[in-house]
Amino acid sequence: MKIVVVGPGAMGLLLYGLLSKTRHEVLVLDKNPARAALLAKNGIRIEGLMNAKFADVQITTDATAGRDADFWFVCVKSYDTKSVIRAISSHVGAQGFIVSFQNGAGNVELLSDAFGESRVVLAVTNLGATLTEEGVSRYAGEGDVILGRADGSLGAELKTLRELFQKTKLAVKLSRDIHAVLWSKLIINAGINAVAAVTRLTNGRIMAYEGSRRIAEGAITEAHKVAKRKRIKLLYDDVLAKAESVCEATAENVSSMLADVLRKKPTEIDAINGAIVRQAQSLGIKTPVNALLVDLIKTIESSYAQEVEV
Repeated sequence: MKIVVVGPGAMGLLLYGLLSKTRHEVLVLDKNPARAALLAKNGIRIEGLMNAKFADVQITTDATAGRDADFWFVCVKSYDTKSVIRAISSHVGAQGFIVSFQNGAGNVELLSDAFGESRVVLAVTNLGATLTEEGVSRYAGEGDVILGRADGSLGAELKTLRELFQKTKLAVKLSRDIHAVLWSKLIINAGINAVAAVTRLTNGRIMAYEGSRRIAEGAITEAHKVAKRKRIKLLYDDVLAKAESVCEATAENVSSMLADVLRKKPTEIDAINGAIVRQAQSLGIKTPVNALLVDLIKTIESSYAQEVEV
């Protein structure tokens, strides 16, 4: 089996580390030639729950190298999904499947439009991973992987993926309801990522302070109302309890949005809290907490160059 990991960010690096322990061929595809050269020279390192160094990394900026791949694991930010489609669309073979390991809403729809619903798999995971420097991912929280597909079918490729991840010792589940899978993670992310980015708290400390807890719970409650109005059956009944358990399981994790803010990078706010706000508006539901978080994060992004240093 051949697997292409698209994007050597926190999750992409972690997946590479986990999959490298199997006997399958794993290739990393990077859009950045300088970074690809750096990783080819220095290797990849996973810290935290898994301490390992991987030298001789097979990494390239040329998508043709993955032409015969069985699976393409898309691990880029939501705002880069369209550019990934342009880069790989002519190189994904007839036997290839796309697996989205991404945050937020809209990615699966874009990928399905490009490759067809039957060839796109959504992978939802609560694994805690933070990019501490180029080529280094901190594995800070265990979690499971839930796999689903837009057309609801459970074909042989999903069972192959389940067996693959079971070899990495990850807990894996299959779901016929991709909307439940997507929204179950989106709701939790709405309450954790932006709050962490604004307060600069790790996941575990969000629930430790009354103010941040109240904001997180407000964002989650609003998102839950939207899901209920859309008649989406979530994977769990108590969304607030689930959010707290995720924070506990990934207590030391720096959320991806906080990591972006600390590195003065664009965030995925539009695909997470922004998606909640847009869906709510179309349904006539008010989401003041999510709207405020969107405004705050966009202000932070716009003012990176003006931040005051003490």
